Amino acid sequence: MDFLLNIITFVLGSYLALTNSLALEISSLLPHTETPASSSELIGAHTPELAHANKSESQYSIPDILIKNAAYQKASLVESIDPATAPATALEAIVNIYCTYRTDTYMKTTNGTGFFIDTDGVILTNAHVAQFLLLEGLEGEAACVIRNGNPAMAMYEAELLYISPLWISEHAKLINDEAPKGTGERDYALLYVTSGIDNKPMPASFAALPFDVVHLSTDIVDTEIFATGYPAESSMADGGKSPLVPKQATTTIGELMTFGSNLVDIFTIRGSAIGEHGSSGGPVVNSDGNAMGIISTRGDDAQFGDGSLRAISISYIDRSITQETSNSLAQNLGGNLPYRASIFKKTIVPFLQQVLEDEL
Repeated sequence: MDFLLNIITFVLGSYLALTNSLALEISSLLPHTETPASSSELIGAHTPELAHANKSESQYSIPDILIKNAAYQKASLVESIDPATAPATALEAIVNIYCTYRTDTYMKTTNGTGFFIDTDGVILTNAHVAQFLLLEGLEGEAACVIRNGNPAMAMYEAELLYISPLWISEHAKLINDEAPKGTGERDYALLYVTSGIDNKPMPASFAALPFDVVHLSTDIVDTEIFATGYPAESSMADGGKSPLVPKQATTTIGELMTFGSNLVDIFTIRGSAIGEHGSSGGPVVNSDGNAMGIISTRGDDAQFGDGSLRAISISYIDRSITQETSNSLAQNLGGNLPYRASIFKKTIVPFLQQVLEDEL
């Protein structure tokens, strides 16, 4: 691993020197704490206990590449949006994200949920779903399609707006696993719709689900919430012949956890019909109709019932993305999206692609 990181350090350093777009402290990407021992199946079972989902928040320091990039900061802040505008229901806002990566010898697929979090077509989902977009341009053919409706139909093409580099650094080795493990820490990504499939016209605005970045109170255990997604196990069981339909379930919060912040970073929701593969990235909505979390891993079915799930809180995502970009979640949804995405693609993606390519 140290040898690999040294190689990546050299490649990234050379790239940044060539582009002269920013200064990078490579040492910040090297491990400095122990790898967390606890894990859970990505949309899929068994994270840790109530108090600590992961006592050391990350085994890597936070890179400051984007924080030091003046162009990225300016593009992020222009026309920052109000997260409360144009509210929609979860069933109106969710999408299914289906990605494939084909080579001459094999094909990998991922099937997850996301939801529009901004009327300009920005989608919030999990990093373990969106990571396939990083494979574009590598040997082989990568493609992701955004589907929505009931049943789900291919509607849009999308590009990566942001994905947590720390998540990729820590989980790249799991890209080949059929049942990858993880705590849910930093398991988030932002996509944005670039065009309709076959150049079909796009709506003037997308039905976006409002979200709440307020820290969750510790007295929300047993509170009723709504979980929404595109559970896909029944469709996969018959080879994808069954239509993929969105589902929403009413359930309650069973457990609160932290990644070391002493705030509610991740919480368990009791078992429901949403608790299947494919629901990753789906929104968890409170009684006010605001997204308070996104589904990331399975829960402990023995304790919380069949189909229990864990969701990372929106407040945690807001704090994490602010650490990584110096802009809040709301600010990351505004401004010149194509321009900001292009900066991310030029400065961060080559490094992340190298990390993933070495594991394929």
